[in-house]
Amino acid sequence: MAQTDSGRMAKYRSKINSVGGQSGIEPALIAAIISRESRAGNQLQNGWGDHGNAWGLMQVDVNPNGGGHTARGSWDSVEHLSQAKEILVYFIDRISKKFPSWSSEQKLKGGIAAYNMGDGNVHSYDSVDANTTGGDYSNDVVARAQWYKRNGY
Repeated sequence: MAQTDSGRMAKYRSKINSVGGQSGIEPALIAAIISRESRAGNQLQNGWGDHGNAWGLMQVDVNPNGGGHTARGSWDSVEHLSQAKEILVYFIDRISKKFPSWSSEQKLKGGIAAYNMGDGNVHSYDSVDANTTGGDYSNDVVARAQWYKRNGY
């Protein structure tokens, strides 16, 4: 899927690198979440996805019964990517505190899963993706990130 999205992803590359470069979050991971969430914008209608509940390339959850975030910036802007990156960092931090004995890689995967479904739904590393979309969210995002990393992100 990452390779399929690579042509569309190319137009966001400088924004992805800018946001990733200032945050400690690898640009490849940002690209991977964009690929998983919106297929590099291909599945959005006027910037919206998930039946109007999520905004932008990285699908920030604006549903008051979900993430409850306020959309920032246009759907493909640096401001949007920065907001989504901040949400991801927040969830990585929450998972790190919830599971202090997990390795860095496990905490990252837990944070990625929490980005999709909230940290209250992460109960153990063995079932980190049990409640995620498709039951494979963090594994899929990590696989896509590895592809994007190998391909210059």
